[in-house]
Amino acid sequence: MTAPHARYRRAVAIPAGMAMATALAFLPNTAATAAEDAPAAVSADATALSYVVNVKPGHGTSASVKKAVAKAGGTIVTSYDQIGVIVVHSSNPDFAKTIRTVRGVQSAGATRTAPLPSATTGDLGSPKVLSAAEVASAEAADGQDPLQGLQWDLPAIKADKAHEKSLGSKKVTVAVIDTGVDDTHPDIAPNFDREASVNCVSGKPDTADGAWRPSAAESPHGTHVAGEIAAAKNGIGMTGVAPGVKVSGIKVSNPDGFFYTEAVVCGFVWAAEHGVDVTNNSYYTDPWYFNCKNDPDQKALVEAVTRASRYAEKKGAVNVAAAGNENYDLASDEITDPSSPNDTTPGDRVVDPSECLDIPTQLPGVVTVASTGAKGLKSSFSNYGRGVIDIAAPGGDSTAYQKPEPPATSGLILGTLPGGKWGYMAGTSMASPHVAGVAALIKSTHPYAPPALVKALLYAEADAKACTDPYDIDADGKVDAVCEGPKNRNGFYGWGVADALDAVTK
Repeated sequence: MTAPHARYRRAVAIPAGMAMATALAFLPNTAATAAEDAPAAVSADATALSYVVNVKPGHGTSASVKKAVAKAGGTIVTSYDQIGVIVVHSSNPDFAKTIRTVRGVQSAGATRTAPLPSATTGDLGSPKVLSAAEVASAEAADGQDPLQGLQWDLPAIKADKAHEKSLGSKKVTVAVIDTGVDDTHPDIAPNFDREASVNCVSGKPDTADGAWRPSAAESPHGTHVAGEIAAAKNGIGMTGVAPGVKVSGIKVSNPDGFFYTEAVVCGFVWAAEHGVDVTNNSYYTDPWYFNCKNDPDQKALVEAVTRASRYAEKKGAVNVAAAGNENYDLASDEITDPSSPNDTTPGDRVVDPSECLDIPTQLPGVVTVASTGAKGLKSSFSNYGRGVIDIAAPGGDSTAYQKPEPPATSGLILGTLPGGKWGYMAGTSMASPHVAGVAALIKSTHPYAPPALVKALLYAEADAKACTDPYDIDADGKVDAVCEGPKNRNGFYGWGVADALDAVTK
């Protein structure tokens, strides 16, 4: 991703008109709080910052810590006692430094570098929307939804064959932790799980009806992701990877497109406590692309999101995340990150990706997904790295690099868009939901399988794919990335490409 980015894995700049994936893994991060839902204290004091304070889990916030927070000039927004994470707002520039010295506080840090509310950032790209004429003229084979012929990604993971066996179970829910989901879309409405949906932008759950939806001015990223996972097989539009499962919307991106720690923590905890089986995370947590543990603020953010994602897994959820769109080798000794912090003024810094983590993507237990294009090769933009990438799936690429077979015409990924529309996007943001959909099919086939078994089956059933060597995706005679590792566990494709057919038959 390039600075300054919104956090959903943003679209990458791809030649030949390829749609950029935003801060989400399609468009990386954009802020996560709806202005109308922000606490009054936030808008009242433009110099305030948001913080996470990490204490021992399992108990209510102690009176001494509460007193210390107030004394240091902080206001508690909410507490997640299950994981020991407290969300605080404060205008005291020394709040984190002060609160770290308090007995019982294990770590604390600012979740952003810009005052509340955050400064706006531009959207890095928009989807290529199908026109009414294109929708009307689309032809699919018998038994397929009208736009399915444009979805080269389904046969790439054998999802079309899987659907002849099973569409997935209505008892399985995939939570889209993202920019919001338009549940009124005709391809999403039949499978939408209202009870598992929420707005977490402020760091505190907002359960008002429709709070999980994006506004007209916000990114369509989450709606696109939701359709990729579970667009209904209903004779309308497109088909999801798991068209028989439920999908929920957990909105964690603010109107400016940022995914801040308090919102992400809220999203994972909500998923954990509402019976979610799989979470999809096509974003990175703002404002740092990589969070370095030797920085006290960034260390606290890693700790908070780690606790939340582990809690979700402990409660039964498989967490799936996009690897990112910068063609970084996440297993290298160092990476130059030009995009952090992305909510104020970013600057070049050299980081060790084994010590400075892209969260939640690089957290323990999270399924890290790389992207492939229509020819089955690593997408030109996809991050990679031996021992980091767990699995690969279609996320699209420039049509000039990887052109699909007819009747598909675009090398990008078709998905649902707000307002009853459909359109193309590309990025690891689009690859991750394919894996989330396959995980949902595995859970449908093995309803009592815990997350560890679902992940084991996901990797065991993947189609092993050898390194692409040399990898010269633009055919200019120069190697664009180096893949390391054997056929069944390498830096480009991990254990291999996700297999939906095996998910419903094995």
